[in-house]
Amino acid sequence: MLKRKFDKSKLPSRHVTEGPERAPHRSYYYAMGMTEDEIHQPLVGVATCWNEAAPCNIALNRQAQAVKMGVKQAFGTPREFTTITVTDGIAMGHEGMRSSLASREAIADTVELTMRGHCYDAIVGLAGCDKSLPGMMMAMVRLNVPSVFIYGGSILPGKAPQVEEIPEEFRTRDLTVQDMFEAVGKHQNNELSDAALDMLERVACPSAGACGGQFTANTMACVSEAIGLALFNSSGAPAPYESRDQYGEASGQAVMDLIEQNIRARDIVTRQSLENAARVVACTGGSTNAGLHLPAIAHEAGIEFYLEDVCEIFRDTPYFVDLKPGGQYVAKDLYDAGGLPVVMKELRKAGLIHEDCVTASTRSIGEELDMIAREADGQVIYPIENPITKTGGVVGLKGNLATEGAIVKVAGIPSQHQRFVGPARVFECEQDAFEAVQKREYKEGEVIVIRNEGPAGGPGMREMLATTAALSGQGMGKKVALITDGRFSGATRGFCVGHVGPEAYHCGPIALLKDGDVITIDAITGELSVDLSDEDLAARKEAWPGPRETIYASGALWKYAQLVGDIYKGAVTHPGGKADKHDYMSL
Repeated sequence: MLKRKFDKSKLPSRHVTEGPERAPHRSYYYAMGMTEDEIHQPLVGVATCWNEAAPCNIALNRQAQAVKMGVKQAFGTPREFTTITVTDGIAMGHEGMRSSLASREAIADTVELTMRGHCYDAIVGLAGCDKSLPGMMMAMVRLNVPSVFIYGGSILPGKAPQVEEIPEEFRTRDLTVQDMFEAVGKHQNNELSDAALDMLERVACPSAGACGGQFTANTMACVSEAIGLALFNSSGAPAPYESRDQYGEASGQAVMDLIEQNIRARDIVTRQSLENAARVVACTGGSTNAGLHLPAIAHEAGIEFYLEDVCEIFRDTPYFVDLKPGGQYVAKDLYDAGGLPVVMKELRKAGLIHEDCVTASTRSIGEELDMIAREADGQVIYPIENPITKTGGVVGLKGNLATEGAIVKVAGIPSQHQRFVGPARVFECEQDAFEAVQKREYKEGEVIVIRNEGPAGGPGMREMLATTAALSGQGMGKKVALITDGRFSGATRGFCVGHVGPEAYHCGPIALLKDGDVITIDAITGELSVDLSDEDLAARKEAWPGPRETIYASGALWKYAQLVGDIYKGAVTHPGGKADKHDYMSL
């Protein structure tokens, strides 16, 4: 590769490397072994969420070294730094889950501050866990610098021992952490022995990488490619594959091309690319959390792309990729079938993709898709003209119980089961609901309501996988429904409605429900309502005692609760790109 010259007078790093007055700054760089050439090249932040919290993140440090090699090969100077991660699989089912969504903001904030403080010119961001992916992409769009995202990769599927103690349903399928949460329900139901549970927990997660189904991490990894911030097919290879290092190296080289051509994150993340991303979530039966993260990423660019906008895309997008939790296959299977490029190629056949959107490769989506030779295999990826269902695997709901909207995943649920009418059984928090489920203190046909779990009221908008998985494990996943102003894990299955807004903390209608109120959930018509008149709701609002008090009266979660905004806008904590009064690259 021929050495390229970059005009440092137009790059932020000039503030720390150029001119006699920056001699003290350069002395720091010499202290770290940098050469004169390296100091005067563009400085590229290589940001990772590496830690030893979970397998999702453990391979990121290795992959970052490949990224740095690519940056160096293209005559840039990589500067590696790390930020936090909260891993949902370990935070799930207890107070730790309150930190999960708040960590998305902390990741975006800390990456922004590190980039600003050291005047880096561009960023390659590596992430592996549910909230770290959108958090990293939010930072890129907020800073509006040349940016390339790279996913750390999924975990390999687990395999159960072929022994009689383990039920056949576990022995005959690939295992993910979803199976472990559901195994807990079966254990509580006396359908799984202590020995079988012990054997399963040792084999369900056999490698580094994020949860293997189309849960939130893999959903947002697909989003990173569809939205254009990641190189095509870079999200597919499982974390242990050394081929991931080739994508890392290519991503490092790509960011230098973006610097040279002055292509920045907001050139890539547009209304059209956000619509492409929503299409991909719908057709793969992805996580409902995308309904929270896509508006948040849009917010950083100053684009109004709210939950309702996302759900409109979902409504007319066929569901044709058969992935867990609603389907059969795992992320590795999607990669083996050709990955997201083949999925987007099918979407293009139906005219459902904006082809002109630019990507991190500097090529357009259309140009990238022209290079894809593979076709849908008909097993993991169905041809779009013969989809699993004609509408998306995720659906938006509205009504007098959710005036600002709600969201439900219907992938894998037959259409005749997408309407549920039943009496409410109300719980004031997730723990109360989980304990009731454990004790079987609910009835078939009920709508379990979990409130006070929204972004402000929780605080933190917890996910409810422990509760939903316990219901599935008890064989009740199709016999009850569940609604909450909190969230559901991407691994959740069953008729579970999340993101109900306004949340109970703000006296949304969910705050006014009582046991026995008849609730209608209809994913076909998009309805979420309660059989109460406007006058009934007004009277209950008048008598409402106010928000439920939480134990978080100081610290990060208290601060988050004070700042966090509406669910339908992405639960963001600052005014966003619309309020920008400066351009970081021009300071």
